[in-house]
Amino acid sequence: MNVTVKHRSRGRIRVQMAQPRMSLEQANLLECYLKRLPDVTRAVVHERTRCAIVEYQGCEADVLKAFRRFSYEMEELCPPLNSSRTLNRTYEEKLVGMVAAKAAATLFFPMPLRAAYTVWKSIPHLYRGIRCILRGQMYVEVLDGLSIGISLIRGDFATASSVRFLLGLGELLEEWTRKKSVSDLAQCMALNVDRVWLKTPQGDVLVPLSQIREGDQLRVRLGGLIPLDGVITEGEVMVNQSSLTGESIPVPKRAGMTVYAGTVVEEGECVLQAAGQSGSSRYDKIVAMIEQSESLKSTAESRAANLADRLVPYTLAGSLLTYLLTRNVSRALSVLMVDFSCALKLSMPLAVLSAMREAGGFHVTVKGGRYLEKVALADTIVFDKTGTLTHACPVVAEVVPFGGHDRTDMLRLAACLEEHFPHSMANAVVQAAREQGLSHEEMHSEVEYIVAHGIASEVNGRRVVIGSAHFVFEDEHCMIPDGDKARFDALPDRYSHLYLAISGVLSAVVCISDPLRQEAGSVIRSLRDLGIRRVVMLTGDSERTAAAIAAEIGADEYQAEILPADKADFVEAERAKGHTVIMIGDGINDSPALSRADVGIAISDGAAIAREIADITIAADSLFELVSLRRIADRLTGRIRSNYRFVIGFNGSLIALGALGMLAPATSAMLHNLSTLGVSLRSMTNLLETNESK
Repeated sequence: MNVTVKHRSRGRIRVQMAQPRMSLEQANLLECYLKRLPDVTRAVVHERTRCAIVEYQGCEADVLKAFRRFSYEMEELCPPLNSSRTLNRTYEEKLVGMVAAKAAATLFFPMPLRAAYTVWKSIPHLYRGIRCILRGQMYVEVLDGLSIGISLIRGDFATASSVRFLLGLGELLEEWTRKKSVSDLAQCMALNVDRVWLKTPQGDVLVPLSQIREGDQLRVRLGGLIPLDGVITEGEVMVNQSSLTGESIPVPKRAGMTVYAGTVVEEGECVLQAAGQSGSSRYDKIVAMIEQSESLKSTAESRAANLADRLVPYTLAGSLLTYLLTRNVSRALSVLMVDFSCALKLSMPLAVLSAMREAGGFHVTVKGGRYLEKVALADTIVFDKTGTLTHACPVVAEVVPFGGHDRTDMLRLAACLEEHFPHSMANAVVQAAREQGLSHEEMHSEVEYIVAHGIASEVNGRRVVIGSAHFVFEDEHCMIPDGDKARFDALPDRYSHLYLAISGVLSAVVCISDPLRQEAGSVIRSLRDLGIRRVVMLTGDSERTAAAIAAEIGADEYQAEILPADKADFVEAERAKGHTVIMIGDGINDSPALSRADVGIAISDGAAIAREIADITIAADSLFELVSLRRIADRLTGRIRSNYRFVIGFNGSLIALGALGMLAPATSAMLHNLSTLGVSLRSMTNLLETNESK
C-alpha cells in the first residue's frame, strides 16, 4: 500500500492512503493490522479522510515499511466482528437525517403542512402515553404524550414540534449509547484467540483461527478456551460454561456432546469437530446475554431508571395543582414540559460507559458497570503471589540434585514433565532446559496433573512426581535420601522450590526465582491511601517464601501452602464478615477464588479460564493499573452523585419557575433539554487527569 506522510512528530505519524475511497471494512482491516504491529502503541484509521494516525515506539521507517507491506488480501488479517465503527456510522446518519428533516420542515414547509407533519410525527408519542394510561402505568411516556397532546390541542404546533424533536433526539442518543455500551462490553468479553491446534494426519498444527473451516478437527487442552462451537469427537472434559449460562459448576462433556465457543476446559483434553467458521456466533450470544440480563447493569443505572419513573406521578400532580391554583394552561404546561427521565436515564449510563472506556485506556477491561461500583466500595484486596505480585516469568536459579543423581539429567526430566502445563513455574523449568541445550523427548507415560499440587507420571517403569513439598512429602510420602538431610535443610529460603522424586525418593530440588514486581510495595501503599484497609496475600508457596514476600510488600496477612479451594473459602469467609473483597490472580488455581469475590481481577496474559471467569482484566504491564482502576471507580461514584444533585435541583427549579409563570412552556422545554445535553456531555469526560495514572 502506498501512503503519503501528512504530519509527523516524535513517536507519532499521520499518513493518507493513496486510494480514491475507503470502505468501513477496509478501515477495520487496516486498523486491525496496525494494532498488531509490535512497536505500535495506538492506531486509529479514519475512513472518510483515508488517513491513519499511528503512535509508535521505535523507528518511523519501520512503520512506513509496514504500511508498504500491507494488503487488504492478507490471509492472516482477522477484522473485529460487529465493529463499533459501523454502529457509529449508522447512528451518525440517523442523527444527521433527523436534524436535516427538522430544519427542512421549519424552513420550507408552509404552516398547514408543518402542522400536519407535526401531528403525524407526534402519533407514536401520543400512542405510548395512552397505552401506559390504559395499563395503569404512570411512566415518563405519559408526561411526554400529555405535553405534546396539550400543545396540539392549544394549536401551539411550534412547541409540540420542538418537544417531539427533542424527545426523539433523546431517544436516539439513549439507544445509541445503549447499543454502543453493549457492543463495547461484548467486544471486551469476546474471544481473543488468534491461533488454534488443528488435528491433521501428520499431527497437531498451530494455525490461524481464520483458516478453520466447518468439519475441521481441533484439539483443546486443559485451561484452554473452546474457540468455536462444535461436537466432541475424542476425549472427556469438564467445561466451565459460566460465561454463557451462569452455571458456576463445570459440566461434563464427552464424545458426541456439543460445546460452545468461549467456554473453558477445566479438566481433561478433547478433540472437537468445528460446527462452522470463526464468525459472530460467540459475539451474538454475548450480546443476547447482556441484553436479556440486568445483572451487569450498575446499581446507579437501575436506580436512575426507577427514580425517573417514580417521579412521574409527582410531576403530573404538580402540573395539575398548578392549573387548579392558577387556571393558567401555560403554567401547567411549563411544569409538564419538565421531567427527570432524559437526564437520569441518559447521563448515568453515559457516565458508566465513559468510565469503562477510560479504564480501557489504562489497559483495564471492565465487563460491567456494577463491578466499578464494587471496586469503589471494596475494603479488602486479596493477591495471588505468583504471576501477580511477582513477575509472570520466573527463572530457574539452581538445581540441587539428591541421591547421587546428575543435575543435568534431573533438569531434563523435570522439563519433560512440566512442558505439558501452562504454569509460570513450569515454563521456567522448560526454558532453563532449552537454554542449556537439553533435549527432553517424551519418555514418560500419560501425565497426571493435580491442580495446585504437582505432576505425576511413569518413566521407565518408575513413578516420578514433581511439585510442592505438600504434594511430594505428604501426599506421595516420598523420603529424603540417607545422608542428604543436612543438604536439604540448607536449601536457600529466598527461592520457591519444586521437588522432584523418583520411586518415592527425593531426587532433586529445582530452585525458582520469581522476582517481586518493583512497583508492588508502592501500589499497595497507594491503595491504602485510596481507602483499602486490608491487604492479603495467598499462595501455594512455602511458609518461608510467603513470609518474606509479605513482609517486603507490606501485606497485613498472608497464607501459604494453600489449595485453590482454600483460596475460595478464604474469600467467601471475608465476604461473610461483611467485607467487600477484590481478588487478583492469573492462574487456573485462582479461578474458584475469582468467581467467589465481589470483584475478580485477572491478569490478561494468565490462564484463559481465569480471564473468562474474572469480572475485570488488567494487562499488568504495571500494577499501578489497579490504582488507576480504584481512582476511576471512586471518581465515577462522585460523578453519579453530583449528576443526581444537578438533575433533581435544576429540573426542580424549572418546575418551580414554570409554576410561577416565569418560564414559557417552550423555554422550559428548551432549558430542560439543554441541561440534559450538558450533564450528558459532562458525563462523557475523563475522570482522571493524564498525570494521575500513578
